Amino acid sequence: MIDIIIIGAGPAGLSAALYASRAGASVLMLDGAAPGGKLNVSAEIENWPGQKKVAGPDLAYQMFEHGLAFGASYEYGLVEKVEDLGDYKVVVTTDKTYEARMVLVASGTVERKLGLEKEEELTGKGISYCAVCDGPFFKEEEVAVIGGGNSALEEANYLTKFASIVHLIVRRDQFRADKIVQDKIKANDKIKIHFLQKPIEIIEENNKVAGLVLEHSQTSETMNLPVKGIFPYVGLDPITSFVSHLGITNKVGYIEVDKHMETNVKGIFGAGDVIDKVLRQVVTATNDGAIAGQYMSELLQDQSLQK
Repeated sequence: MIDIIIIGAGPAGLSAALYASRAGASVLMLDGAAPGGKLNVSAEIENWPGQKKVAGPDLAYQMFEHGLAFGASYEYGLVEKVEDLGDYKVVVTTDKTYEARMVLVASGTVERKLGLEKEEELTGKGISYCAVCDGPFFKEEEVAVIGGGNSALEEANYLTKFASIVHLIVRRDQFRADKIVQDKIKANDKIKIHFLQKPIEIIEENNKVAGLVLEHSQTSETMNLPVKGIFPYVGLDPITSFVSHLGITNKVGYIEVDKHMETNVKGIFGAGDVIDKVLRQVVTATNDGAIAGQYMSELLQDQSLQK
């Protein structure tokens, strides 16, 4: 019986592991991807206090090492279901079952798809959801980034290291990103901004992306962009299907928690991007994890004293 199982080894999960294990709890982290979460697909982090600029994968590695420093362990595992059995919980992965006194869900979010025909079959063949991972494949090519928030603009700016032209496709008539990010975009002459445009068709040649058809939101006029790469950043969805039956999520799937990061099911907690909150950033994820990790360890200590 493990004290705490943490589902997700991103900033929230790693922070919780650090606090809980440092307080003496036995902690197991499970994740179906590389530790660090979305840090691994972020080229640069400029708002992590104490470091003016740090590469996302570097920060991920630092957090992972620190998260394990006080005895927490990590295993690869794709969680399929969490069951509440009162005093303990059961976590079922694709190939193993675990038992724990408490569970923290810090599974984060997944990139939302465009919903266009051929999108699935062309993923990895011109469509990518990770500019850091795949940007180098598009040297001196034209690419399109879709979205108007911080992620879209930051990744568009990053892609100019490789691409000849980056077309930034924005459905609205303005950006939703921070002003400092917008200023970088406007100052970069390799970025062409297309406001009030939405993608309606992916052009395919030889089983690869060969272009993108856009439609003007007001006039319905269409235009073709001769891009070889498409990078959608049109929103995120919470990864919570494995706890949806527990009644701890809102109507769009985000986990609802109290000030201690506990859900309405005693002993099950949430932290990071997966919970219902206003700001999803690395610093707020680590905050959530610290609160959850400390509180869970205090509850465990109280329970042991009562026995």
